[in-house]
Amino acid sequence: MCRNIKTLFNFDPPATDEEIQAASLQYVRKLSGFQSPSKANEEAFNLAIAEVAAASRKLLDSLVTNSSPRDREIEAQKAKERSAKRFGTAEA
Repeated sequence: MCRNIKTLFNFDPPATDEEIQAASLQYVRKLSGFQSPSKANEEAFNLAIAEVAAASRKLLDSLVTNSSPRDREIEAQKAKERSAKRFGTAEA
């Protein structure tokens, strides 16, 4: 599950609220062991996602770096190339 959580810091354009929300959902799913919670746990599950997202946004907004922002398209291409090399697919 957590393999889908991507680095969100130091990209141009910056991480969107939707990306942070998606990462928070994956994190809470991993921690809880639930893909989707029961009705009894739904409120706690959704609250945890909101709190993780808020903490993540606060963290991303407060981090500083001297390096220039990475380009999302270039990083996506590099990831495809690594995947092709690792899994032997012809897509690179």
